[in-house]
Amino acid sequence: MEESKSLQNISKARQMLAEAKTLDDVLMIRDKAEAVRVYAAAAKLGLESQNEAAEIKIRAERKAGELLREMPKNEGTKGQLKGSNDGGISGGFIVQPPEQAPPTLQELGIEKTQSHRWQTMAELPEEEFEEFVAETKENKEELTSTAIYREAKKKEREETHAEKRAAPLPEGKYRVIYADPPWRYGVDQHSKKEQDTVLESHYPTMPLDEICALPICEMAADDCVLFLWATSPLLPQAFEVIKAWGFNYKASYVWDKVKHNVGYYNSVRHELLLIATRGSCLPDKKPEGEPVLIDSVQSIERTEHSRKPEEFRRIIEHMYPTGRKIELFSRINADGWEGWGNEPT
Repeated sequence: MEESKSLQNISKARQMLAEAKTLDDVLMIRDKAEAVRVYAAAAKLGLESQNEAAEIKIRAERKAGELLREMPKNEGTKGQLKGSNDGGISGGFIVQPPEQAPPTLQELGIEKTQSHRWQTMAELPEEEFEEFVAETKENKEELTSTAIYREAKKKEREETHAEKRAAPLPEGKYRVIYADPPWRYGVDQHSKKEQDTVLESHYPTMPLDEICALPICEMAADDCVLFLWATSPLLPQAFEVIKAWGFNYKASYVWDKVKHNVGYYNSVRHELLLIATRGSCLPDKKPEGEPVLIDSVQSIERTEHSRKPEEFRRIIEHMYPTGRKIELFSRINADGWEGWGNEPT
């Protein structure tokens, strides 16, 4: 009985949302759908009923985001100072409220955070939104506003970084190439949900074929060294990249992160910095003719996700003090280096 009533409310709300023209109407539908969702969860009517109500709530939030985006902004008292004949009591000016000023978010009963989230959710293309909703239901997962917001932010990041990746690589030849590709893990290492929400929240990843297709060989000098970051699960892919870029594997550094991460087969606390060369590119020698050799294992405590220690850049500079250097997928602008990639600052 109660379940049937809830489903009827959902059906009615879906029709009302399609016909809604004003923000007030959309917000009313959103609040009713949320009330039904909460009831469905509390009454244990099942995930399907809960998701039906959540879907209407989310669709209402997307529609509210569209309407908010199109509404004129309320600028408060900006531009409302006008001359006064009050004898100078108020400095010769009074504040006159504008005629028919658009309502503020507060007057609409909407928080700034809500407005931002709903407008971001509205930016997610319709086709991708529908696909995400259908997939969530098919996988019998809970449908939430947060999940849609994350998907929209992921799309936003992908578009931003796609523009950066579309930027041409710098001209000229480099003796030293340092790269930390945004590897995409397969579902055998991480579920799609982990890949899309946890990993993609830190940086937009690239499929292996796109990384291999980068014309790195065109920017490498005849005698060039490549330093390539890789994790243990992705070693085979890293060697594919080395080959595709025109290099031959030589050796590696081990970054001991000190802190452990849970893995599938062992407790993971390291990453690998692979060394590959094109032509002959041994490290520069000391004045007395001895090669500069550094310990292959470096114990440096990790900090934020995916950021590599600057000590490794200094190691590279110590090994190759001369020659033009570039960092691919760079996060910072370092002295003596050129950068290209996702996050240069």
